[in-house]
Amino acid sequence: MLLNELRVRHESRWRLAILIAGVLLLAACFFSLAVGEIFIWPWSPDGLLEQQLLTQLRFPRLLAALAIGASLAASGAVLQVLLGNPLAEPGVLGISGGASLALVVVLFALPLAPTPLIMMAAAMVGAFCFTLILVGLSQRRKVSTARLLLIGVALGILSGAMVTWAFYFSDDLNLRMLMYWLMGSVAGVSWPQLVLLVAMMPVLVWLCLQGKKLDLLMLGENQARQLGLDVAAFRWRLILIVSLLVGASVALGGIIGFIGLVVPHLLRLALGAENRFLLPLSALFGALLLALADTLARVLLPAAELPVGVVITTLGAPLFIWMLLRSQLD
Repeated sequence: MLLNELRVRHESRWRLAILIAGVLLLAACFFSLAVGEIFIWPWSPDGLLEQQLLTQLRFPRLLAALAIGASLAASGAVLQVLLGNPLAEPGVLGISGGASLALVVVLFALPLAPTPLIMMAAAMVGAFCFTLILVGLSQRRKVSTARLLLIGVALGILSGAMVTWAFYFSDDLNLRMLMYWLMGSVAGVSWPQLVLLVAMMPVLVWLCLQGKKLDLLMLGENQARQLGLDVAAFRWRLILIVSLLVGASVALGGIIGFIGLVVPHLLRLALGAENRFLLPLSALFGALLLALADTLARVLLPAAELPVGVVITTLGAPLFIWMLLRSQLD
């Protein structure tokens, strides 16, 4: 009886957190649409200029920020279970770097503005290759969590160096301008690019519904198999899904790090590691964090706009250092 009451109380905490996250997310959406050089009431813009500003600029970038933040946070939560590493995250492990490297290769091969679907496919392939390397190494007993983390960081540095070399030797102004985007920005997102959301949203919803199976995986592979989980097939599905979400996020907004690390890690510390609640809550708080960060990137400087990736990194790097000091890495 007592255990049942504790379980009900614990689930109530999760549901309350999800409700609070939903309310905060709605408030953040209103704030993001309203503030800027011109304040606009989202439900009643005064004139044509305000309507165009709202529908052509602020609303598309808000949708992109919500989708990217939710995808990266949920992907980070899954990678932390999949790799058995509480510090796993698409940006830190170099997966986002692999996606950006594949994008740059496509842009050099197809200089005539490839379509958003081609960009997503290229980024997904790059993310898939890097994820496959990391998951393959994590299955080897000789590779510790600390060493795996360092391998991921090294892969990210290598991909970043190759991208930098490509831009340095490029004479194309558009490719040089793309360096700003790769720092992490949703400033140039338009409605045609949001076709990527058609692929991202169903996949993200599916991922958020896999919490019970991830809970089984956390018990260990042998016990998960005994409980009826096809571990190998499930792992491959997760690799493909994470690669798609990370690739689409990079294609839409460049490299934005630390969301997949900070959000699920802090939620685990505050509420626990029950993935059936953690995954949707991570998605909500990831969307909330990136929406707020993008709004700050727009309004912090009066005559310029910061890349949102810089804002997120400024907030996330100190937390990452704290997590490294706190974690018991072998």
